[in-house]
Amino acid sequence: MGTVYASALAGLWGELSATLARLERIAAEPEVELEDSGDLLPALQYSLHRASELAVGLDPPSGAETAHAELAAALADARDATAEVTDALEAGGAESAALLVHEWRGALFRVRLARHRLAARPRSQHVPSGQGGFPRVALVATVLAVVGATMFMTGAMLASWPVWAAGLLAVGAGMLSYRV
Repeated sequence: MGTVYASALAGLWGELSATLARLERIAAEPEVELEDSGDLLPALQYSLHRASELAVGLDPPSGAETAHAELAAALADARDATAEVTDALEAGGAESAALLVHEWRGALFRVRLARHRLAARPRSQHVPSGQGGFPRVALVATVLAVVGATMFMTGAMLASWPVWAAGLLAVGAGMLSYRV
């Protein structure tokens, strides 16, 4: 990730984290917090709007375009959901606004999820040298698991604990042989 982009994203998130925390606190206990936060919601909505505009103005580095677009869309959805809750609160009171809380909480969660996806680094696709195709270790692990399960069932049916134990060991060896 480019340093300019990462710095801008950190600044965006620094301003946004307090807003999200406050909105999530209100949404967590709407029966208590909505009435008291009616005057605060428009300012929090504007903070989401500003963050959404800043996100749209950022140029993501190569490979982060999709995750960045997801963040921008999540911010816009959270802003819109907050506006709907504010409108419902003004028009019908806390009971009316409480009907929208689940959707609102989902929109706020989507912002955090989008940020998490943007911050996550892609895993490297490590293929051991000499193995360009089918992973033989996977085949060995599968065979050990199938043979071990068969031996385990056979030993259990015949009441032969050595066969049962050998099957259990084979299944364990299959699990240990294939580590990702």
